[in-house]
Amino acid sequence: MRQIDDKIIYMLNTTVPTESFKSQIDPTAKCKDLFEQIQSGHRKRELAITKCLNATKEKVKQLRNQRDNGDESPELLKTLRKEQSTMRLLQSELNVEEVVKNRTFQVYYERCRSFYKPSNIGS
Repeated sequence: MRQIDDKIIYMLNTTVPTESFKSQIDPTAKCKDLFEQIQSGHRKRELAITKCLNATKEKVKQLRNQRDNGDESPELLKTLRKEQSTMRLLQSELNVEEVVKNRTFQVYYERCRSFYKPSNIGS
């Protein structure tokens, strides 16, 4: 799901024309389209991670309730630790997303700022 972010430099190189090709390509439309692709990808990934995080939080809550109600079985404790670990990884992944998002927008802005300036960049 991070394909656009991973290939942002390449995509900008193919989107933003050099001086000799400016008359053949509409850089404003290309930059606007690329920006919309970037934002769409970020929204989808953030939504997917948040959905998984919320599901994992709910599982952890249920497992804690079971433990608090006297179930101290080794399987329950093992599952609880596993789910807590997954929850921490997903929270960490949200932080990684923020870093990736900022880097992508920084690179995008450096190359497309003279052609297209979205009002909501980085949000």
